[in-house]
Amino acid sequence: MYEAAPDPDSLRCFLEAAQRLSFREAAQAVHLTPAALGKRIQQLERSLGVELFLRTTRRVELTTAGLSLVEPAREALEAGQACVRAARGEGGPPPMELVLGTRHELGMSWILPQLRKLERALPHLTLHLYVSSGPDLELRVRGSEIDCAVSSRQVSDPKLDALPLHPEDYAFVGAPRLLEKAPLGTPEQAAAHTLIDAHRSLPLFGYWQSVAPQRVSFGKVVIMGTIAAIRWLVVRGRGVAVLPRYLVAPDLEQGRLVELFPTITPRADTFRLLFRAGDPRVSVFQELAEQLRGEPLR
Repeated sequence: MYEAAPDPDSLRCFLEAAQRLSFREAAQAVHLTPAALGKRIQQLERSLGVELFLRTTRRVELTTAGLSLVEPAREALEAGQACVRAARGEGGPPPMELVLGTRHELGMSWILPQLRKLERALPHLTLHLYVSSGPDLELRVRGSEIDCAVSSRQVSDPKLDALPLHPEDYAFVGAPRLLEKAPLGTPEQAAAHTLIDAHRSLPLFGYWQSVAPQRVSFGKVVIMGTIAAIRWLVVRGRGVAVLPRYLVAPDLEQGRLVELFPTITPRADTFRLLFRAGDPRVSVFQELAEQLRGEPLR
């Protein structure tokens, strides 16, 4: 059965009387009349069902129950003050641990290098990483197995919410030595080339094909699952692919790759921080997203 807790004012009156063993002095300390303080003590005793003081005309003494209440009453008042300070943010945000999901390549190139910066900016937050593919990350966020995830997949699940982080631009690329042997400047020349993509649905090539003026068919399609594996093969001349520009920017600058059909700009996407809709920690995710936005993709 639920029993109402003593109100803070009554506990404060009790502690003053217990410390001074004088209702008159205690009443002065809490700015009440002795009669008003005595009424507070009586109400507290009735609510607890015990006698807290032995009172005579000459002195006031604590009963055994009164002695037992002193320390819990003090702790209760301190806890109440701590609640007020916490609500006002005077003690800073509470310590919190989050599991952040990420793809392997993005985790290694972008999130891991800024962990120290995130620790300094959000000292109350401890981040743990979970590495997987985009669809798996969404399932685990939805099922509360991880707290949030960085993904560039479109969010259509009503149980998920997202905060934008960075635009994700793409480039259609190939190795110069491959293109010297088999040029790829027209759609017809694609028949002599191998397209490398992550899945059978060709999600990466779709960013380019969706804005191209005509459909392009390749002689062969190879599925590699992860963009790191795709990049590894493309740099070595084993095929062509559409890849995130942040990932291949150093290769383009240093001539290991060249951009194909440079007049066609592939459709862009957006990196987002995914979390469960209605999660009460949304303010924490907003803080994390703001910090992640401050670091360019690489």
